[in-house]
Amino acid sequence: VEVQCQEAQLVVTVHRDLFGNGRLVSAAELSLGPAACKHSRLDPSQKTVTFSAGLHECGSTVQVTPDSLIYRTLLSYAPSPGANPAIVRSSPAIVPIECHYPRRDNVTSGSIRPTWSPYNSALASQEKLLFSLRLMNEDWSSERDFSAFRLGDVLNIQAEVGAHSHVPLRLFVDSCVATMGPGAGNEPHYAIIDFNGCLVDGRSDATSSAFVTPRPRQDVLRFRIDAFRFAGDPRSLVTVPRCPRVS
Repeated sequence: VEVQCQEAQLVVTVHRDLFGNGRLVSAAELSLGPAACKHSRLDPSQKTVTFSAGLHECGSTVQVTPDSLIYRTLLSYAPSPGANPAIVRSSPAIVPIECHYPRRDNVTSGSIRPTWSPYNSALASQEKLLFSLRLMNEDWSSERDFSAFRLGDVLNIQAEVGAHSHVPLRLFVDSCVATMGPGAGNEPHYAIIDFNGCLVDGRSDATSSAFVTPRPRQDVLRFRIDAFRFAGDPRSLVTVPRCPRVS
């Protein structure tokens, strides 16, 4: 009896000279497992009978050990009664069959059909997002090389988030404030975007400030504001805003 332990099934090949005495057993007298599965192939030239069955078919059992999965089944030989029931020419036989599979091994994607969530969504809560706020040139093609402005100029501002392997994001600017110092709470200050994303500077008829639509990407937000400086500031400076709250 030869046994092949394949990936999802076992193949048992039985030589019909089962006892090595020259007497060939009948294929109908052989069965596999407690469910008595019949053979799947008979080869007269090789005098073999072949059984093919899934690892969980034909009543087989499985044992789990720390290192292995062991599938067990039985090959049964039940001789049919002869022409004369008073005599017996052969005895029944049972051949135990085992297939051992290591519990830790390398596998290929060809035999696995995973149903887990995509990798990028699993990392969504762990990845650090990189936000940027840049002054852009007139056609938005690149970052502006210099930051000098005159009153009457328009500032092109682009907010962006680097998504990388993250799930797709849609970027919003909750607030954007201009101050004369590095802190957002410094005085004087002027709110450009406030109230969870409202472009306050664009509500005045005296300005052309506005969001730019459509977006080039969902993770990019562009807006234009008119250049200004704080009244009473003796320096000839035009204020460039900062947006501390981006989401």
